Amino acid sequence: MSEIIAVIGGGYGGAAVAKALDAETGAEVVLIEPKDAFEHAAGSLRALVRPEWAPNVFFPCDRLLERGRVVRERAASVDAHGVTLASGARVDADHVVIATGSAYPRPAKSGLDSAAEALAALRATHEEPASARRVLVTGAGPVGLELAGEITSVWPEKQVILVDPAPELLPAFAPELRADLLSQLAALGVELRLGTTLAEEPPAEPGRAKTFTVTTTDGAGLTADIWFRAHGVHVRSDFLSGELAAARTPQGRVRVDEHLRVEGQERVYAVGDVTDLAEAKMAGYAMQHAEVVARNIASALRGERPTAVYRPSPVPSVLLPLGPTGGVGQVPSPEGPQILPAETVALYKGADLFIGRFAELFGTAPDAAPAPDASPATAGAGAGA
Repeated sequence: MSEIIAVIGGGYGGAAVAKALDAETGAEVVLIEPKDAFEHAAGSLRALVRPEWAPNVFFPCDRLLERGRVVRERAASVDAHGVTLASGARVDADHVVIATGSAYPRPAKSGLDSAAEALAALRATHEEPASARRVLVTGAGPVGLELAGEITSVWPEKQVILVDPAPELLPAFAPELRADLLSQLAALGVELRLGTTLAEEPPAEPGRAKTFTVTTTDGAGLTADIWFRAHGVHVRSDFLSGELAAARTPQGRVRVDEHLRVEGQERVYAVGDVTDLAEAKMAGYAMQHAEVVARNIASALRGERPTAVYRPSPVPSVLLPLGPTGGVGQVPSPEGPQILPAETVALYKGADLFIGRFAELFGTAPDAAPAPDASPATAGAGAGA
């Protein structure tokens, strides 16, 4: 009888590790995911401003696995030996992979289990900023920056204001990248208010058009017609029980070793946002985690010790589009950070946001043209959505 691998969460890392283990081992892979389709978070930002592009965001999971199965349920409790589902059913497993990721405000992540409902919500939200003249985005991290780029690429006449308490943009990256980013944002007419935040939340729901005036903590006034929240990640790990709960940090992340095994465990792994790794939470990193975990579980199935090691790069990577043709990028190189021009960022990611790559992963036909093959240094690098 083949061993059972339970993968909890079908996001970037979970889908990739389930696919690899299903294709490369004789084990029974069970992917536990309440959503009826994978949701490409970075694509949601473009779908907000280009509703005709929205179908590219969702990928049904029915072709992801050839031999394994997808269980469309929510995990109520996960321990070292399997998963208890919300229905009360039990999936016992020889190996467990925790890949539940994080929740994030709309429009980057819908928070909905139905792709049809999420698609309808995206299209409805599109109508709101269409009539707005001034758009406020709170949070100037990768998600807020990408959102500003998507808005200005479709509506160049709109004034986008980015507010963030940090004194500078993307402080972990090279000064040359930040200088290029500031230059492109200025050319797009994006207004930056750094080193401050809102004194109180706007009197309107995020993503709903309503003119308002708020005060920032530095005493300045700010008027906008709509606002979006681009901050506030919430890690999904509350369902961990027993020894696994003890491996959580105070922030809810899961402690892992260099093989991405959960602290104190031999057969339980974690990938993606839920890990406590000292690196940005980006889709590209989650998919790199998946490669390491798949190799280590495959070794275990052969009766061998894990040998694949994951160590965060001292040089962080990013491909951050500002619409289909702009953006900034950084990848490691032997000489240090390599800065990528906007043309390269657009070629590898901005033009189609890796839709072709995810279509291949999920076995679906894309509506958009596949992205060109990327080099190992840039493949899968996400912008953090």
